[in-house]
Amino acid sequence: MLQTIFKKQYQVESLVIKYLEAIEMAQENFALALETCLMDDKACGDFSFLSDETHRFESQADDVREEIKTLMYDKVLLPESRGDIMRLLDGIDYVPRYMEIVLNILKTQMLVIPDFLIPDIRELVAASLEACALMRWQVEDLFKRKGRIKELLAVIDLKESQCDKIERRLISAIFESDLDGFQKLQLKELVIFLGDISDQVDTISKQINIMSLKRRV
Repeated sequence: MLQTIFKKQYQVESLVIKYLEAIEMAQENFALALETCLMDDKACGDFSFLSDETHRFESQADDVREEIKTLMYDKVLLPESRGDIMRLLDGIDYVPRYMEIVLNILKTQMLVIPDFLIPDIRELVAASLEACALMRWQVEDLFKRKGRIKELLAVIDLKESQCDKIERRLISAIFESDLDGFQKLQLKELVIFLGDISDQVDTISKQINIMSLKRRV
């Protein structure tokens, strides 16, 4: 019986890694799609393709999440552990969702990012993706118990603060510019959703820390 439980727990961990890999692919395609937009024109074929790929990997992650849910509720983990892991996956799911929203804003609103905002947008995206990579390490640490969760928590917190500063700088630059009022509101919305990525990673990081502390009790 114990051997069966351990085997299923290992399957859950393997599926969580598979889930994170799909999320990572969604993030990579998001970054490429946004960069395509910044370099050239969102109307080009590459942007649509990469935007669709972002959605495809986000959907793939959803499928893996359902697999995990089915496996966990097949008496593989204690009820409190199941609840913690599902809340964790639900939280992570917001990260690619915010990325999809950003790409949809660019696509459906035909939004053009002015040149003077591009360096800060690139910096915000880079810092947000670094936070996402740290989050993945933290989730893996939770299962493999490498003891780096608090250390990663501190780094993610710093990364989130960095993103907040860039976000505020961008919004100030938007409203100090000569852009028309409607375009200012469109760009503000875009920047806020970009900022939500690191905010969500920070929330997940704190959640992982609590899960780790509960395991020590």
